[in-house]
Amino acid sequence: MECKNCQNSLQTDYSFCPDCGAKIIRNRLTIKNLLSDITERYFNLDNTFLKTFWHLFIKPESVIDGYIKGIRRKYLNPISYMGIALTLSGLIVFLIKKKGGDIDFDVLGVGQSIAQEKVMEITFDFQAILFVLYIPMMAIAGWLSFQEKKYNFSERLVIFTYTLAHYSLFIFVPSILILIFSPENYPSFSMIALLSMYVYSAYIIKRMSNEKGASLVAKILLFWVLFTVLYFSLSIIIPIVMLVIGEISLQDFKPIKA
Repeated sequence: MECKNCQNSLQTDYSFCPDCGAKIIRNRLTIKNLLSDITERYFNLDNTFLKTFWHLFIKPESVIDGYIKGIRRKYLNPISYMGIALTLSGLIVFLIKKKGGDIDFDVLGVGQSIAQEKVMEITFDFQAILFVLYIPMMAIAGWLSFQEKKYNFSERLVIFTYTLAHYSLFIFVPSILILIFSPENYPSFSMIALLSMYVYSAYIIKRMSNEKGASLVAKILLFWVLFTVLYFSLSIIIPIVMLVIGEISLQDFKPIKA
């Protein structure tokens, strides 16, 4: 008998491979054991997902700094955690498109334009890519604001991958409930959700940083400003690119008459 993952020779009574640690699968795949595997992998309290989710609230430095320092089995790794977040956010985008007629994104009351509608459509179509782009933006803002712990850029990417993935996960349930039961209030909720991302990122920085007092507050404010500039820069670049490639024209920026 050999391990299907690493081809190491195994004794017949092994449940896990002693070489690579993979679980030994003896039964053919069925709906029952597929669901069992998913439940064990993500929702077992002794396993990674729920522990990672809860600890990113109460002691995020244990999850993030632990991973950076080499503790890789205790918590879900940042790429897998982000993968779950992006998968669930796809459901939110699906509901937004489905409930589109009930949602007015013109929160400022200035009127929608064809260009805005096309940009929003592209944003929804590529929301996963755009969301991932926020990670290096935060890493750059964090590098310019906080350098006392000497994290390198890759380590800062890990910090903010966990940060953004967790933000996406903890707003998932309220987002779904609002989109189902009160879609007209989703634009207002999305602004509150964005504010919560800023607050949570500040909380992560506080727990990961050596700074305290006025110095910490000043650097968090600087981080917010830098990230906001980068965030809106991306928002400006998207319509510019669409204009250059001919997806929209200057005429499309005129407000649509009611």
